[in-house]
Amino acid sequence: MAHPITPLSPPLKGELDIVIHTIKNLDFLEMWRPFLQPYHLIIIQDGDPYKVIKVPNGFDYKLYNRNNVDRVLGPKARCISLMGFAYSCFDFLVSKKCIFTIDDDCFNLLTPSTPLFFNTLYDPYRDGADFIHGYPFSLREGVSTAISHGLWLNIPDYDAPTQLVKPRERSTRYVDAVMTIPKGTLFPMSGMNLAFDRELIGPAMYFGLMDYGQPFGRYDYMWAGWCAKVICDHLNLEVKTGLPYIWRSKASNPFVNLKKEYDGIYLQEEIIPFFQSIVLPKKCTTVQECYVELSKLVKVNLGYVDHYFQQLGDAMLTRIEAWEELNPPKEASSAAEPKSLKKEEPSPKSK
Repeated sequence: MAHPITPLSPPLKGELDIVIHTIKNLDFLEMWRPFLQPYHLIIIQDGDPYKVIKVPNGFDYKLYNRNNVDRVLGPKARCISLMGFAYSCFDFLVSKKCIFTIDDDCFNLLTPSTPLFFNTLYDPYRDGADFIHGYPFSLREGVSTAISHGLWLNIPDYDAPTQLVKPRERSTRYVDAVMTIPKGTLFPMSGMNLAFDRELIGPAMYFGLMDYGQPFGRYDYMWAGWCAKVICDHLNLEVKTGLPYIWRSKASNPFVNLKKEYDGIYLQEEIIPFFQSIVLPKKCTTVQECYVELSKLVKVNLGYVDHYFQQLGDAMLTRIEAWEELNPPKEASSAAEPKSLKKEEPSPKSK
């Protein structure tokens, strides 16, 4: 990764958690120290929970492994996958702030989106831009931004077939732009450079069941993106994509990826039309209500495609139950923490 430039004033300090999923030591944090040191890190350890993960000194962090997940969630831990980005969903449950899954810039969450009418100067809220002639004044207030989807340079985030036919292709074009994804339009969300407002869309940011033996591998964050976008459209929230960029330095093995993605490439042709056709009931006015309804639709409309989606629909409901247990309504915030959370033992913290 390229070493970023030190920002003059850390944005959202005290309001942002950085979520990192890892299977190895976090020496790479040294390259990101100027950006990440001001923030609290939530680290999820994949694989052997007894392996010691080393974190560079000077970072404020909390480390979770599978033992912590089982202790906090009890039987509901079955909704948290044991591998890949899907494992990070536990961090999303326990954080109480905006979530960023790694880079230096979360400004997109602080300005509105324009999903109902496209502005040809891209994001009109950025310095040096504005609404162009002909943009309706009634729509210039915009809607709240729930998700900021960043991009990458160097190694593209390709699927396995594209990796195999373009092994040496590199992403070199830096475009200084941010766009709102239009209402009613889906997109392939990546978890490598992602920020979201936990209060606005947190319950929907669930990466599904992606354990070993599941037929739907390497689609974890895309599943979350499809679900979240449908719910954002229904609740008049939106998604921005573009800046910031990160430097992706290593490609995963395309042959291993192909084995994981094989069924998903086929299943995706059924899944996308399903999401494109969804109309959520007007009675669904919260993310939780929308997600419960969506889980039912998944079981009814995708269950015939593969039994996996019956399991996934059940896991989506379990995820909402866990969310509500660990995140009681604000009016109940003065009450005691859930017992399951109290059982958790402190993880090592930097001195």
